[in-house]
Amino acid sequence: MRQDHLISATQLSREDVEATLDRAREVAADPGALRDSHDGAVLALCFFEPSTRTKMSFESAAKRLGAETIDMGSVESSSVKKGESLADTVRVIEGYADAIVLRHPSEGAATLASEFVDVPVINAGDGAGQHPSQTLLDLHTIRENHGLDDLTVGIMGDLKYGRTVHSLATALTEFDARQHFISPESLKLPRSVRFDLHEAGAQVREHTELEAVLPELDVLYVTRIQRERFPDENEYRKVAGQYRIDAETLEAADDDLTVMHPLPRVDEIAPDVDETDHARYFEQAHNGVPVRMALLDELLLRAGGDEE
Repeated sequence: MRQDHLISATQLSREDVEATLDRAREVAADPGALRDSHDGAVLALCFFEPSTRTKMSFESAAKRLGAETIDMGSVESSSVKKGESLADTVRVIEGYADAIVLRHPSEGAATLASEFVDVPVINAGDGAGQHPSQTLLDLHTIRENHGLDDLTVGIMGDLKYGRTVHSLATALTEFDARQHFISPESLKLPRSVRFDLHEAGAQVREHTELEAVLPELDVLYVTRIQRERFPDENEYRKVAGQYRIDAETLEAADDDLTVMHPLPRVDEIAPDVDETDHARYFEQAHNGVPVRMALLDELLLRAGGDEE
């Protein structure tokens, strides 16, 4: 990676991705490969928004590396409730930990935090911005099922507020991947993201219906409509439940189609899809541990001055 922090998928070159995923593949094949390699290190988990998979997989990854974790706890039980600024919070926590994993509802929060500390900051989601460690495990899942070149990917659902979408679409521009974006008009990719994808050489193909493009897809990446991001509840209700797939939907897909989802799902993937050969979203979630082990290993080595 081009910096000691991981804030955005824009930092990830093809070489960065392949190096991290090669290491993750080794760890997945031999879970003891990095065990206790960072004995004594401390990882701080600072989650200003709810999380299950990201938080627990980082904690699991750290413990498998021999590191300890400390947890800020909920916002309600922290000094943030008293009005403490993010800058002050991370400056204090820097003295307790060797790296910080930060999730925050405000876009740009991870960038701001990284400007106040010298330990690595990993962006675990900043509002509707970026979620780069999720992108690494998404790419790992895609690579293990299809490879990362000569690939056709459909990304469907909330493309406006979906930080996993923004990160994944950015990272895929480093590879030979054709990208299709399927969403309601009101949830299309933000103009700034479309501009950045065009600048990176991607052809942005946008659709309002899945059916026309489904047969040509290698990967279908489904996202939920994020109720918590909508400023207007009525706007949410207009689009909620519009984009849903079930086993019958997938009868028109290629036999080798991989269906992914960053989770949690609500009603956008019916339970009967779980029983098909297409479903890879639980495998995708499990991949968070070896990928985040590889990522933490790299950043902790760099922070300790042990980079080879």
